[in-house]
This record gives sequence, C-alpha cells and structure tokens, in this order.
Amino acid sequence: MAKESMKAREVKRAKLCAKYAEKRKKLKEEGNYAELDKLPKNSSPVRLHNRCSLTGRPKGYMRVFGISRIQFREMASKGLIPGVRKASW
Repeated sequence: MAKESMKAREVKRAKLCAKYAEKRKKLKEEGNYAELDKLPKNSSPVRLHNRCSLTGRPKGYMRVFGISRIQFREMASKGLIPGVRKASW
C-alpha cells in the first residue's frame, strides 16, 4: 500500500492540473512560453501518474477499471466486478 502522502500528492497535482488547464491551453495557443514557464510545475498534465484508487499502487494500473492488477484479480475472483469472470476451457 502506498503512503498516504503519495496519494495526497497525486490528488493535489490533479487539482492543480484542472485549475490551470484553460490558462495553459490559452498560453500555448499564443506561443507565450515565458508566461507558461511561470505556472506551477505540478500544473502540467505530464506530471500526473495513474494510481490504484484502492491501494495507491503506481504500477500495474488498469485504466478501464481504475485499479491495480492485483486488486482487479482479487475482486474478479470474488465476483465483485460485473461482467468479469475467470476464464476456463
């Protein structure tokens, strides 16, 4: 499980990214890179990293479900994810 500070940091980055998205887009269209450089570093969408919503795990993330592969497997085995079942043939 990820540290709470890491999860909080990601949430903070996502909020900053959303806050400055419009301003960032406008400055890029104008080509005003000097002003763009003055914006906070964490407002850049490149700095965002997907994390599991349950555990905060940064690797093995499945976009469709928003959770890590480990949590996905556990939940699928228990039947908690609708439409997903273990393959057997």
